[in-house]
Amino acid sequence: MTANPAPPLRADARRNRERLLAGAATLISARGADVPMEEIAQHAGVGVGTLYRRFPDRHSLIRELAADMFRRGIAIAEADPGGLTGWDALVRLVRFCGEPELGALASALRPWLAEHRDADAELRDLTMTWLDRFERTVRRAQDEGAMRADIDGADLLNFISLVSCRMPELSAEASRDATARYLEIVLDGLRV
Repeated sequence: MTANPAPPLRADARRNRERLLAGAATLISARGADVPMEEIAQHAGVGVGTLYRRFPDRHSLIRELAADMFRRGIAIAEADPGGLTGWDALVRLVRFCGEPELGALASALRPWLAEHRDADAELRDLTMTWLDRFERTVRRAQDEGAMRADIDGADLLNFISLVSCRMPELSAEASRDATARYLEIVLDGLRV
């Protein structure tokens, strides 16, 4: 017998949940996964009780951040507005992955994921689906003859990670500009 799905959240509860996830993403990206839960609630503009109603502990909050990160990537990889070429789909996905906020969050979550992902079937599945969709996008661009054939999805994800890491000596805006410039250099180097 399957469990009944949770009832949909009221609009205000959904907004609070989104604010909590956004606040947690910002603080965890900047300071790591050990940021106090009270600070996350304060940053999100909600009470601590609201935080704990939505996420009973740090693990459930960070888990949802990680799952949401993978879901967003999968959605971008699977979306095909107007029949994009393989190259255009790849460029869109690379630019999504290279967003400095996403890069900082992925970097901050990496140790937590390494410790917890294997014990969580949904996170394992989301990770595998994400990697599969990314690799498919790379192969599609290669099959069309638009991308070098000597690079695979793992190589490209590593490039993106290196390029999108936050440079503490730069302001947020300068770091964003540098990341965008470096991603374009990477893309130019990938194109046949």
